[in-house]
Amino acid sequence: MTKRTLALVAAAGMAMLLAGCETTKMKMGSASGADTVATGGAAGGTAAGESGDLEKCASPLGTVSLVENQDAGWYTILRNEYRLPPTSNLLRLLIQQSNCFVVVERGAAGMRAMSRERELMQSGEMRRGSNFGRGQLVASDYGLSPEIIFSENNTGGVAASLGGLFGGIGSVVGAVAAGTKTREAAAMLTLVDNRSGVQVAASQGSASKTDFGGFGSLFGGSAGGGLGGYQNTPQGKVLTAAFMDSYNQMVRALRNYKSQSVQGQGLGGGGRLGVDGAAPPSQTYTPQTAPKRRSNKRR
Repeated sequence: MTKRTLALVAAAGMAMLLAGCETTKMKMGSASGADTVATGGAAGGTAAGESGDLEKCASPLGTVSLVENQDAGWYTILRNEYRLPPTSNLLRLLIQQSNCFVVVERGAAGMRAMSRERELMQSGEMRRGSNFGRGQLVASDYGLSPEIIFSENNTGGVAASLGGLFGGIGSVVGAVAAGTKTREAAAMLTLVDNRSGVQVAASQGSASKTDFGGFGSLFGGSAGGGLGGYQNTPQGKVLTAAFMDSYNQMVRALRNYKSQSVQGQGLGGGGRLGVDGAAPPSQTYTPQTAPKRRSNKRR
């Protein structure tokens, strides 16, 4: 066996050791592994080509709109550094494929498009029977807010320095280690009832992926194509898996949903944590106990 062959075998073994005997599988959540990204399509209550890891519901729980804070720091990084589209585009697909909610449009662009059609109707330019009259928009029962709470690209830094420990084959091992990248991301979703303003659910999800990029240059184009192709995997795929994991966590919690209640005065009636000097519940201002206003009418 030649020195080069030995070096390549050692490099392969070292790469597997550095990855904890993992391959390029996506690890969504804590223990499960999956190569998952949001794929396929959705139409009404049906889905096609969706990921097998996506949690589903037998029937929708209500209507939902996406509330994306585009002034947040994480959104600036998403747009400027990763150059990714709004997360609402991704979540729309996941939500409709899951059949857990009916998605309604509340985005700025979508609302402008709907307003434009109504303006055309009012101008008299639309055909008769176009039916863009008032009272047709569907209310949004819930608002779903996404947030990226952690995202990191690890280019192998410390692992690359291990090459010096292996003598003559150190350069080979170092090349593999330097080309090995681990991408990690965590995302959070918050679901709020739009009528009451009460938070209904919140969830956090995570994902990670290790890419072996050094094999392409070591084994040549034909032998290393399958492994080296993961070197350029975009951070967006890891973020997609993190949001899918977070959404799955929320759906699992909602399956056993039980509304919160406050004993006594109910929600917003004062709460059970008393504050010194505050009026007791019996003296709370209500329309029934409010003083009557003196009429300004002349008698």
